[in-house]
Amino acid sequence: MPTKSKTPQTTPAEATGLEGLSLSVVIPAYNEEGAVAETIDEIRDAMEPTGVPYEIIVVDDGSEDNTREAAKATGVRVEYNQMNSGYGATLKRGVKAAQYEYVAIIDADGTYPAHYLPDMLEKCRDLDMVVGDRGAAMKNVPLIRKPPKFVLNKLASFLAERKLNDLNSGLRVFRKSELIPFLPLLPQNFSFTTTITLCMSCNNKRMIYTPIEYRRRVGKSKIKPMDFINFIILIMRAITLFNPLRIFIPLGLVFFLLGTFKLVYDLSQWNLSETAIFSFLAAILIWSLGLIADMISRLHLRP
Repeated sequence: MPTKSKTPQTTPAEATGLEGLSLSVVIPAYNEEGAVAETIDEIRDAMEPTGVPYEIIVVDDGSEDNTREAAKATGVRVEYNQMNSGYGATLKRGVKAAQYEYVAIIDADGTYPAHYLPDMLEKCRDLDMVVGDRGAAMKNVPLIRKPPKFVLNKLASFLAERKLNDLNSGLRVFRKSELIPFLPLLPQNFSFTTTITLCMSCNNKRMIYTPIEYRRRVGKSKIKPMDFINFIILIMRAITLFNPLRIFIPLGLVFFLLGTFKLVYDLSQWNLSETAIFSFLAAILIWSLGLIADMISRLHLRP
């Protein structure tokens, strides 16, 4: 009797469009003993059905509770800092330790659902970074933090010359090879994700946002009111590195127009004042500094 040909079996990865992909998931954790194990379980529940090779790396940032022990009990890889070094330093350590090209970061406080990871990984196949956009779900953010976030997003979007929906989302998937050149520029503290977004957008990397849910965190927030000022300083510093003319040209134009109006008024009064002269000099100086900063940026600071 003729044997029936067997139908090729489709692997889970092929069925979901994830064939050929692999993922390293980095979880920064500081005093998160109440949520880190549950976060790990969520990641496993999301990734296991896909058949995609993956690893989970928890980086304990010198926690004062049982975060490290809780993470080790789940059987995942655990790195740790001897002392509290900051959110950015913790993520840097995790990214460097990742063995796969595609890296995801997700907070250990239960705010970001892990079931978005497979879809974000699939979207990142032809991109450099996919960012979880919290959008309307930001209602879970404390009221006192909403105005600073709004101001920061608008300022960053203007300076980066593109709309940045969510500047510092803690859930994203990116290519490790695209991020590594920027690591020396990334800060040690909470501004890490903000800087990643600006680095990618200002260097024309392929980056998109995808809507996600945002839940209430487990435990207390580590953000301090002073961090808003640090975020503003960070944005100005990053844009000065990657797109300095976006700041210096408008600023110089303000002084140039001021000098022009004052010059016209002075001529009508037959009296040339120092204000007009100093305004023109200030404009020339600011534009010159901007051109120098742009030259340095292009020669040395852009990977």
